[in-house]
Amino acid sequence: MKIIRFTSVDALRDEICKSGLEQFVVVKLDDRKVTFDSNFLQRMEEVAADSDATITYSYYREKDGEKISLHPVTDYQFGSVRDDFDFGSVVLLNAADVLAASEEFDKEDSEAPDGGWYALRLRMSIGKTVAALPEYLYTVEKNDFRKSGEKQHDYVNPRNTYYQAHMERVFTEFLNDIDGMVPLVPSRPDITAGEFEVEASVIIPVRNRVSTIGDAVKSALSQAPEFSFNVIVVDNASSDGTRELLERIEDPRLVLIKVEEDECLEIGGCWNRALLSEHCGRFAVQLDSDDLYPDSCVLQKVVDRFYEDRCAMLVGSYVMTDFNLNPIPPGVIDHREWTSLNGANNALRINGFGAPRAFFTPVARNIMFPNVSYGEDYAMGLRISREYAVGRIFEPIYCCRRWQGNSDADLSIEKVNKHNEYKDFLRSVELIARIRANVETHNDFSGGESKD
Repeated sequence: MKIIRFTSVDALRDEICKSGLEQFVVVKLDDRKVTFDSNFLQRMEEVAADSDATITYSYYREKDGEKISLHPVTDYQFGSVRDDFDFGSVVLLNAADVLAASEEFDKEDSEAPDGGWYALRLRMSIGKTVAALPEYLYTVEKNDFRKSGEKQHDYVNPRNTYYQAHMERVFTEFLNDIDGMVPLVPSRPDITAGEFEVEASVIIPVRNRVSTIGDAVKSALSQAPEFSFNVIVVDNASSDGTRELLERIEDPRLVLIKVEEDECLEIGGCWNRALLSEHCGRFAVQLDSDDLYPDSCVLQKVVDRFYEDRCAMLVGSYVMTDFNLNPIPPGVIDHREWTSLNGANNALRINGFGAPRAFFTPVARNIMFPNVSYGEDYAMGLRISREYAVGRIFEPIYCCRRWQGNSDADLSIEKVNKHNEYKDFLRSVELIARIRANVETHNDFSGGESKD
């Protein structure tokens, strides 16, 4: 079995041309040592041929000394367009598809930081089957021992700025190819419309965070804007004393919404309860139950920016800290990859919008969050950015505390895959919606389809 170590698209094309009439080529994507099962090639080629797959990949195992652990992968969807999609170490490629997809590659693509792999697999996937075998067909040496929470922000590490800029360019070209770009001029809502009890509401969904919720509420209530505001805490059937602690806080600005277990609400559902409350302000501003605002000026900065930008959603920046608010790596997360011209498109490539998030309440009420506890904010951000302007604050206005109680601090590979699969689903739906909207716009401009 010949294995081609991928270095660049040009080099891969040369190897394929040397291979003669081979239908498939085995391509290694990294330098980890691989031990193949005896039936690896037979199963990969069989599935690739039967499904007419352009890219075929499989589950694999990871070896750490004498310990071997299973590493399942996720199925490839239309929205699996993030550049860190895990194919494993080895893929089987349809040779003819490689040549066709890379025929018009320019030098910049082939000399990209990843050798052009991202651009190649995006182009190969258009209108083609990408097959994942739910079978463990090889073993690799484990080389990344970080916890999931430590890997989570690789894509916004300043050291990866050049890489990210290139990936954005590649992805934007892909969106152009499939007609998935959002309009260059987004809608800007009339943020003065409507009557509200207060100008802004800090929204805090919480479940069993008795050790942190008091600090979060104190941080929110300590805001000192020039307008009226309240703090809406949605307690989701806490059983550790969280609800009792909240009930003891005597401040008329605190609105406590009590959710019971049989309501089956996740974080998204709790957000919806707050948004639909008669007490919700014109702007709904996020604060997680274990995080803090760094000073008393955050609400003022957020609302001022809403009026300056006339946006439907606003995203700030934050500092990663330990429980005692000491800064920890990677430090400031400001999502500077976001640009006013292309941010709404590039948001489909990356795994988040940033924090804290704030929403113009009427727009958020029309959309609503999915009732899930992971990706609910991403879903809202994608939907809003499809149509409306999204504003940014690039200075830190939020302290994101990392501690052992964080829900994403150390996830199993199965949980990480489940999260990624859900966000890929959101991207799939959003891509289809954006393409359909563009097709309808084209038809409107052309007067509809011609009839012979």
